[in-house]
Amino acid sequence: MPTKIQISAQFATSLHSPEHIVIAEQLGYDRAWLFDIPHEGPDVWMMLALAAQRTRTIGLGPGVLVPTLRHPMVNASAAAALAALAPGRVAVAFGTGFAGARALGVPPTSWAYLRDYVIAFRGLLSGYTVNWHDRRIRMMHPHGHAPARPIDVPILIAALGPKGLAVATELADGLFTALGATGFASQFGWAALALHGTILADGEALDSARVRAAAGPGNAVAYHAAYEFEGDLTSLPGGDVWLNTINQTPAEERHLAVHDQHLVGLNPADTAAWAAGSWKVIPQTTLTGSARDIGRRIRDIGTQGVTEIIYQPSGPDIPGELEAFVAAARSATPAA
Repeated sequence: MPTKIQISAQFATSLHSPEHIVIAEQLGYDRAWLFDIPHEGPDVWMMLALAAQRTRTIGLGPGVLVPTLRHPMVNASAAAALAALAPGRVAVAFGTGFAGARALGVPPTSWAYLRDYVIAFRGLLSGYTVNWHDRRIRMMHPHGHAPARPIDVPILIAALGPKGLAVATELADGLFTALGATGFASQFGWAALALHGTILADGEALDSARVRAAAGPGNAVAYHAAYEFEGDLTSLPGGDVWLNTINQTPAEERHLAVHDQHLVGLNPADTAAWAAGSWKVIPQTTLTGSARDIGRRIRDIGTQGVTEIIYQPSGPDIPGELEAFVAAARSATPAA
């Protein structure tokens, strides 16, 4: 187990994200990541820039950027601006696009496209002239428009399978992963694992209204992922109910039904599945339990090579969720 696991926060990007990041900094979180989900939140770079102006120490970055949403020059320019506002605090994570692509009705980015994109992105920040779609492009920002190149921004890549692992091994400074996948973590010096969940009070039931609000969105991701990755939904409690509800939406708009409220709340299918017992798997699909349970699970995660745990709070009391989680996490990790 590493001497210290970094404890970071991740937020479904909202107009409140800058103030939530301020709170995370005050509580001692190491980094704050914001989702790139333009179909249900404001621009990720805008909210990170506001957070940069209101904070001093916490790391900042988009996690994860979806390459097909923007030209590489747009993301490179935005990353450069954030690096100027928060020197030494910026990192960027890329992925092929789960909700960020599928909610728009398009397939995820291919790994070949993502590889070319990351090469171009890094080259631009380094001050090189790079090839992009048979065109030569370069950051030509004069003094005062961006930091001088090269601009050092660490890059993480979200990967769950061998193709992604190959790209991450070749190009990334670290691995960004979710859905409990830790199998590749030990191969990287920086391995970040994104998790959802909540700290249970003594005797608190998993199907309580508070747990539904705080851990329900994270639990629902397991159903969204099983659907998108063609898994066996019927193996999950209420999975057949979830699927039947989704299938009531016409096929041309079904992607909207699947990703409605993704990572924020429960959509109609998630709500129907909850009533049918989806809450029963919350301890497996999220990091939910007593403070002692969470501390033990964090220690176990550390033995698998994870160096950064990224916690996403949900529900009406984001500050309270952040405070409870970091207290449990501190009990599990030694001081730096």
